[in-house]
Amino acid sequence: SACGRGPEAGSQKGELHPPDQALGRSRGGFSTKLHVSGDGKGRPLSLVVTAGQRHDSTQAEPVLDGIAVRRPRGHIRKRPKRLLGDRGFSYRRIRRLLRRRKIPHVIPERKDQKQARKAKGSAGGRPPGFDREAYRRRNVIERMIGRLKQFRRVATRYDKLAVRCRAFVVLAAIHLWLAA
Repeated sequence: SACGRGPEAGSQKGELHPPDQALGRSRGGFSTKLHVSGDGKGRPLSLVVTAGQRHDSTQAEPVLDGIAVRRPRGHIRKRPKRLLGDRGFSYRRIRRLLRRRKIPHVIPERKDQKQARKAKGSAGGRPPGFDREAYRRRNVIERMIGRLKQFRRVATRYDKLAVRCRAFVVLAAIHLWLAA
């Protein structure tokens, strides 16, 4: 294994790069994916860096675990008031996780889920609640990610290791907090 691709390097079968590099193939090509949660003002609260092929729904729990907002008085707030997610989070296990943590959520139903529910008829169950007006606030997160990617080093990854990449994204997040 000349390029460090063998089992000695810590990579698994089918992986071209070790997990500590967080590099992988996605629709956009060879990349790294950034999973971020933010507040209503577009400031990052927690972030996770993974390989490009990792789905957003697999990282929901680590992102939620990373949220910690200090209050002037009292305990640290670990639970958001509401989660606004896109269709990538419309899975039963995500909805169960959010219900278990008592986090109200606004997640639109995927097209295949609607079709399956219609095919089952009355046995398909009640559709999940959806507040269209609250969902419109999700653009704040999309704008926050756009502001993070204004940093050239975040938009085009130069670092080999994922910890260094994440460190610079944290620096960019600090800049967003200071600018607000």
